[in-house]
Amino acid sequence: MGLILGVDGGNSKTALLVATTQGEIVSSVRGPGTNSHAVGAEAVADVIGGLVAESGAPLPVDHAVFFLCGADVPSDIEELERAIDGRVWARGRTVDNDTFALLRTGTDADNAIAVICGAGINVVGRAGGRSMRYPSLGWETGDWGGAEMLGREVLRLAARAEDGRGAPTVLAAIVRDHFGAASVEAVGVEVHYKRLPQSRLAELAPAVIAAAADGDAVASSLVERLADEVALMVWRTTRDLELDEADVVLGGGMLERGEGLLFESVVARLPAGARALAAPDPPVVGAALAALDAVGADGAAKARLREELRAR
Repeated sequence: MGLILGVDGGNSKTALLVATTQGEIVSSVRGPGTNSHAVGAEAVADVIGGLVAESGAPLPVDHAVFFLCGADVPSDIEELERAIDGRVWARGRTVDNDTFALLRTGTDADNAIAVICGAGINVVGRAGGRSMRYPSLGWETGDWGGAEMLGREVLRLAARAEDGRGAPTVLAAIVRDHFGAASVEAVGVEVHYKRLPQSRLAELAPAVIAAAADGDAVASSLVERLADEVALMVWRTTRDLELDEADVVLGGGMLERGEGLLFESVVARLPAGARALAAPDPPVVGAALAALDAVGADGAAKARLREELRAR
């Protein structure tokens, strides 16, 4: 019986699933994040290699799918492919962006879109055998959203509230309390001089959503802006794929629960014909399902994979 391997690599964690071509789970392991923009393609392959070794899978497997954060433009994918091909983990392999893992696990519909809103933000879609993807590199490609960019804006608005240039907001106290600082200005200084990693501003996101739910006007404006951005991503993808109807899978750390103020705000803004869904299984299941697709596994094998993982 053959084996497949699925990897979902995100900013904060990487999950690896090994299963038979009949959908029976052999091993499931997790490790640190694998963002090639931060650590490079070879370091990403090193992390995956550690997980492959931990899984105990006999190599090479029949097919492996690597859906990875940082696989944003063709050159990213090519670098990751070269790093992965040097490891000889599989007879066949697919490398693409981690948003495709969310898309595959979230729906079997032919016409579908997925938006990840975690540390960063991204969107992909499929229709009629075509797929649609965008660089989603951040402000450089016109994007705004995700916990880190939200955290940057929180720090800016909190600083202005503290010194009187901006509207009063509980965000100032949230920033001070979270980082144990005497002032928001002190936090800003630490970030500017890189003594506090900018990425840690993403930690503020849950408190911002909670503040908005409690009625803070500034926090509410940020949640509304983020919901607008997610909805615009969906609108652009439906336009580019010429879709009147589509499943829209919403995931990533800020949306994966399928409930709450941000999720509900996004759903309220989606274009007509968009059916909002929260993924029923972790994204790594999407990577494993894509590997089963590649080897021609039947529907029973794919259903078995989902059932076995849910039973664990």
